[in-house]
Amino acid sequence: MSQIQIKFLGGAREVGRSAITVKTQKTQVLLDYGVMLNHTPGFPMHIPPKDINAIILTHSHLDHSGAIPVFYIRGNKPLYTNRLSAELNQLLISDFIHLSSYYLPFEYLELKSMMRNSKHLDYGVEEKIGDIKFQLLNAGHIPGSAQILIEAEGKKLLYTGDFNTENTKLLEGAKMDHKDLDAVIIESTYADDEHTERQELEKQFITETTDIVERGGTVLVPAFGVGRSQEIACVLAAHHFEYPVTIDGMIRGANTIMMKHGQFLRDAKLLRDALHSAHWIEGWRDRRKAAKKPSVIISTAGMLKGGPAIFYMSKIGKKANNAVFLVSYQIPGTPGRQLLDKGICVIDGKMRKIKARVGHFDFSSHCGASELKEAVKKLGGNPKFYVNHGAERNCELFAKWINKELGLKAKAPKTGDTFKI
Repeated sequence: MSQIQIKFLGGAREVGRSAITVKTQKTQVLLDYGVMLNHTPGFPMHIPPKDINAIILTHSHLDHSGAIPVFYIRGNKPLYTNRLSAELNQLLISDFIHLSSYYLPFEYLELKSMMRNSKHLDYGVEEKIGDIKFQLLNAGHIPGSAQILIEAEGKKLLYTGDFNTENTKLLEGAKMDHKDLDAVIIESTYADDEHTERQELEKQFITETTDIVERGGTVLVPAFGVGRSQEIACVLAAHHFEYPVTIDGMIRGANTIMMKHGQFLRDAKLLRDALHSAHWIEGWRDRRKAAKKPSVIISTAGMLKGGPAIFYMSKIGKKANNAVFLVSYQIPGTPGRQLLDKGICVIDGKMRKIKARVGHFDFSSHCGASELKEAVKKLGGNPKFYVNHGAERNCELFAKWINKELGLKAKAPKTGDTFKI
């Protein structure tokens, strides 16, 4: 009886450094190979490049892609992903090398080699590596994000990667109508949290933002450069927000890439209109001006760990009529989390109390608890579940729920665990 072997090299019972191998008798592929973004980057378990035939990437975020250049120090493995993810990946890893090169075993040269070996694969197109057949399908997480559906040895395996089944302003939600599955590797980031209903959330965000600006204040929205910042720009445009919107940081490069690949977006025209009507920062003089005028500023970094948002924080945070609205998950230990929990932030080298209003709007690009449960119920076949990519105890929690409520086998693997299907 032929079997597929799955091994978890990272992303097990943690969020970060996602990496999984899928092996048949003849072929072994690597699904994602990301980093853990702490003070020093954390890597998944090592796998010798000679042991794998190819790498398949779900999406460009560094916790799924950031360690891939390691395979190009002395090699030229094919890297399968779609064209949009490949270009966003180049942007993010290039920035990562720029910020962290001291800690990394690779340089721009390896990144170039990785790009040369990228094979572009659109959604729904079947590809073969040895005796493994696979296709990429929309995951609804960020532009270009994909689920990986694998067929080998007469078995069907789904790796969800990071996914979202809800439509957002930027993207169509993921469809989970897969049939006859034997195994599913599923994320559990929000297995213990519900998200606010999307339209309700957008309304709250627009109302509170408008209120601050109409009173003469400036709203800083620290946001991830890929996905979240474009979503916020689309939300403002869709609700006909009539005050100035400024965009700063690495977002600009991501915007340019996304506009070239409109087929991956739910409404490319909405994003184009949002970006055309926004003011794009050209230099320090623009930044100083923007920080003083009643407006919304969307700027990297999303957790206030760098980027121009730090400068805006030092100006906008000092005044009570301004606001800082965080729009993504804030990892414990980050400046964004400190701001949210304690209302403090480092300004000009000193820890200070922030006078501006601080708010949090959960514009998540992952499924919440209810959506995760619904997604699992929809999946066809009688699959075994391997729950990964979850904070705290979310992996174990979600695996237990699948066991108990659906009567299906589910495990929360540890790093290094190997399973046979």
